Amino acid sequence: MPAYVQHREIESALIVCPDCLGLPMYVRDVEPHWSMAKIDFTYECSDCGAEIKKTVTKPERRH
Repeated sequence: MPAYVQHREIESALIVCPDCLGLPMYVRDVEPHWSMAKIDFTYECSDCGAEIKKTVTKPERRH
């Protein structure tokens, strides 16, 4: 199972392009870390091509 599916409980906020003043960006690449506790998302703007990398950590489970 891909790592980004295992992190489905993480709510991802809408990422907007800083160069295009508010256009939404899409996920271009998902790169899990070896421990699967962190995932790097690469967002890209479809208009200007700007990229943003964001690292998401898996939250601790509550019992």
